[in-house]
Amino acid sequence: MNQKRTFGSILTVLGIIGIIIAALAFLQIGGLGLSKMNSLVPFVVGLIFFFAGINLVRTTSDRA
Repeated sequence: MNQKRTFGSILTVLGIIGIIIAALAFLQIGGLGLSKMNSLVPFVVGLIFFFAGINLVRTTSDRA
């Protein structure tokens, strides 16, 4: 497996985790001490990581 694909997979997973944390903070579940407006920050960072990871995985070509 390519290093770019591995890094893209890691970014994608981190993005999913960030989006889940933001959703839990927005709904005030799990004891996260964020207000509704402050939960926007992990959501945006999670989206950036998610789409950057997906883009890395998709655009990296496989070489045998």
